[in-house]
Amino acid sequence: MHIELNHYLWLSAFMFTVGVIGVLVRRNAIVIFMCVELMLNAVNLSFVAFSHFLSDIQGQMMVFFVMTVAAAEAAVGLAIVISLFRNRQTVNIDEINLLKG
Repeated sequence: MHIELNHYLWLSAFMFTVGVIGVLVRRNAIVIFMCVELMLNAVNLSFVAFSHFLSDIQGQMMVFFVMTVAAAEAAVGLAIVISLFRNRQTVNIDEINLLKG
């Protein structure tokens, strides 16, 4: 059984769509960060699929850079969420209004 490129791209598009819907619908900051990570993983899947089917290593190398940025984003994002929770006792985006004095 051979899996074609379009199967990977459909899965990647589905993952990206779920991530976008999660970012737009959810109000919990941690869930929003998880949805952003899901979108980054969808892009990584596309990079690896194209890299494999084109027999080129550049897509897989790009995945390492994206994963590095995603790890840094997760660390900074989690630090911000922890800081907001300590100050406001909530991670709900609607209840956090930092511009209001």
